[in-house]
Amino acid sequence: MSQLTAYVIDGHELRIRPAPVERQWMDDTDQRYAYRCLPLNIANAHGWEILCATGFSAVWDGRDSLDAIRIKAKPGTVPPAISHFGSGVLTFHIPCLFRTDQGVDLFVTGPLNRPKDSIAALSGIVETDWAPYTFTMNWKFTRSNQRVHFEIDEPFCLIFPLRRGGVEEVTPEIRNLSENPELDLEYRQWSESRNNFNSSLADPASKAAQDKWQKAYFRGVHPSGAAGPEEHRSRLRLRPFKRP
Repeated sequence: MSQLTAYVIDGHELRIRPAPVERQWMDDTDQRYAYRCLPLNIANAHGWEILCATGFSAVWDGRDSLDAIRIKAKPGTVPPAISHFGSGVLTFHIPCLFRTDQGVDLFVTGPLNRPKDSIAALSGIVETDWAPYTFTMNWKFTRSNQRVHFEIDEPFCLIFPLRRGGVEEVTPEIRNLSENPELDLEYRQWSESRNNFNSSLADPASKAAQDKWQKAYFRGVHPSGAAGPEEHRSRLRLRPFKRP
């Protein structure tokens, strides 16, 4: 089992939680159909979210200077973000040092699948197994003269461990699907069943209309009905950060 430790700088507060599956925009879809997409659900919960300790708003006037971003804090509070780099970048300071196992980095990005109008999260990878340095979470304005709001306890950062150099060990290649007959057969079975299923949806009395969506991938089974891998996940269960 790997370890992820947050060493909070004395006198500061760190609000952090396992990322939830739920998203308001997904709740608002017809019959909450967005939750039928398992890859989306797994990505939503793939890490820990750092939350705003206070609410604030910010607007960028389009210039590159530091004073081009105007930040408005809630009464009696200090905003958790500043204009530090210029060029329309809003910067959050992370009040702790993270430590991971040797050879494990920390992927730092914005909350996944939480689109925010007029501003976009930037991503970084930090070598947290050795670095005694804090890092920042940065958002880049994509539109000027549009005020954005971050509410108290709104997530502004997502982190998850990543084995260093793993992507460099990958040998990518391209082949024709027909070169893998077993996979080709499974694909054709799935493609045919999908076409039949979609055609049957128009009939309210059909089984497809009653099922509403095909669940083979969600359940972790092959189109042929054969069981998929035992490590298939339909939900992540991350541990919360706790003090020993």
